[in-house]
Amino acid sequence: MAKRILSGVQPSGKLHLGNYFGAIQQHIALQNEGFECFYFIADYHALTTVQDAELLRSYIKGVAIDYLALGLDPEKSVFFRQSDVPEVQELAWMFACVTGMGLLERAHSYKDKIARGIKPCVGLFYYPLLMAADILIYKPQLVPVGQDQIQHVEMTQDMATYFNQTYKCSVFPRPESKMGVAPKVPGTDGEKMSKSYGNTIDLQSDEKKLKKVIMSIKTDSTPVEAPKNPDGDNIFALYSLFANDEEKAALAARYRAGGMGYGDAKKLLLEKVATYFAPYRAKRAELLAKPDYVEDVLREGARKARLVARATLNEAKLACGLA
Repeated sequence: MAKRILSGVQPSGKLHLGNYFGAIQQHIALQNEGFECFYFIADYHALTTVQDAELLRSYIKGVAIDYLALGLDPEKSVFFRQSDVPEVQELAWMFACVTGMGLLERAHSYKDKIARGIKPCVGLFYYPLLMAADILIYKPQLVPVGQDQIQHVEMTQDMATYFNQTYKCSVFPRPESKMGVAPKVPGTDGEKMSKSYGNTIDLQSDEKKLKKVIMSIKTDSTPVEAPKNPDGDNIFALYSLFANDEEKAALAARYRAGGMGYGDAKKLLLEKVATYFAPYRAKRAELLAKPDYVEDVLREGARKARLVARATLNEAKLACGLA
């Protein structure tokens, strides 16, 4: 029997290169590797940061279209909105009743946001409980994550154990992290690409906006005629995501030889990005004209997801005395 994969993406803004190389590319590949894939749009999680109804709807729609345009196949993956599976909220409350405050207080993401001066809401503190329910209700064996999300999977493992031990049952198997080989994707300022840093290269950008963003990437002040070090350079790091080994070696040689300005390197990067995502842009335009199809995909995905979620919730209810 195929191993089940579960992952989610938060619709808190437009998807960018960091999202693609950090998660989406891996998600698309896994559906073609014999896994049973469940992917959801984490719209309940987005409420901790996006509190404009129309904006949130546009982000949800954008994520759905982007995933489909980038190659997600609804015949191979169960793709749905988190909010279309209300059973998850019931399960999250059950976990809240067996989980200590100390575990939630140790959450890196919570502490990081507090340190950055973000005023915490209850939802931000409760976030790991909902994430655990998102995962465990589908009983996946593997959860694809980046390095910064490993703690959430570990907390999910803890909550599964708390529930099973409290109610002397074995309802929830232990999910394991599946680490990808995704590289760190630098933003236009050299920091990790992130919506919260405002340094992204958005997938939806048209060629005019794409050119403006790429030409604004920060570089050092090395003169055109001087040799340059490709290691640690933002432009070269981004170019390397798209180029083959021969192309990377050729550009690195030009850097070290001198006589090439960063503007020329940016033009090469622009060409790579535009060419790589050309099929995506064409498919996205096609899907924008088919809103009913996109909605049907999400609803059918939710129908399949709820069949699994209801069965798990019923097991949990029976274990703790609610059924």
